[in-house]
Amino acid sequence: MNGNGRERGAVTAEMATALPGLALLLAMALWAVSAAGAQVRCTDAARLGARAAARGEPVAWVRAAAGRAAPEGAHVTVGRDTTMTRVDVAAPVPPPLAGDLRVLEVSARAVAETEPGAASGGEPR
Repeated sequence: MNGNGRERGAVTAEMATALPGLALLLAMALWAVSAAGAQVRCTDAARLGARAAARGEPVAWVRAAAGRAAPEGAHVTVGRDTTMTRVDVAAPVPPPLAGDLRVLEVSARAVAETEPGAASGGEPR
């Protein structure tokens, strides 16, 4: 054993001081990964919805299909006219720890050219 007896618990004390910070850093990193995954799912859902809406699927069907592909709690908005179709998907990503952190919201938008005759919103194929 090197040094005097006062240094015996130094490593334990330093670890006890650093451990909460490391746990918080890990939780924030996991939140970032969760947010990135939710962003990818929102993008996929918006693209799926835009393709379906551009083909002329009914808006309710488009919302349901995009909602199934989106993260839980997502909100889907569909806009369609004679030339362009737009689908917006937004989803909340709650923080990993309870406290003062706000819910992060990720969103995606996909735009597609509306096929001729599809703006009326015909029956699903």
